[in-house]
Amino acid sequence: MDRPEWIAVHPQSGEVYVTLTNNAKRGTPEVPGLNAANPRPENTFGHIVRWRENGHDAAASEFEWDIFALAGDPQHPDPNRQGSIRGDAYGSPDGLWFDQSGRLWIQTDVSTSVLNKGDYANLGNNQMLVADVKNGETRRFLTGPKGCELTGITATPDGRTLFVNIQHPGEKASERSDPAKPTAVSAWPANQFAEAVGGRPRSATIVIIRPDGKPVAA
Repeated sequence: MDRPEWIAVHPQSGEVYVTLTNNAKRGTPEVPGLNAANPRPENTFGHIVRWRENGHDAAASEFEWDIFALAGDPQHPDPNRQGSIRGDAYGSPDGLWFDQSGRLWIQTDVSTSVLNKGDYANLGNNQMLVADVKNGETRRFLTGPKGCELTGITATPDGRTLFVNIQHPGEKASERSDPAKPTAVSAWPANQFAEAVGGRPRSATIVIIRPDGKPVAA
């Protein structure tokens, strides 16, 4: 499989979803096999697979499966890299989480070495999206600061407070920090209000609430 990362289980249906982040060598001599579950050569954008055990029984010996979404850029000139996403595009899906209402939250982990360039030129920074698994519609919820990865999400039982992890903001394309120039890419979260504030970038957990006090995803 093409770099399986996170797994999430739908709270009502019991369907299981797994992110396949990417695999640029799929369909090459190093990784020669294309198959139904890994259908694209040079799978630079990744995809999400789901399955359902017979009788909704986790102990069943058989299951059905399908591809929930092929990630990609719908503007890409190569049809194999345009993807099948309904709604806002993304690539390199990684973090997965279901809220109590059955919405699927998707977090991306595009390497900083390719972020905003090449195949990923049109997709922006790493992001978090939410999908309706019944119709496949996906919408962007937030975009992370420069050089970061979105990884980890949970909520309070009433859904009114959402917690999201922002990892290694300000990471350079080399994926190595430069102690001499720590803010070369970003100083987040210190610079979220004014660039002049300064301060080196730091990983953090952000808290999201609605001004009206309603559940975040209502």
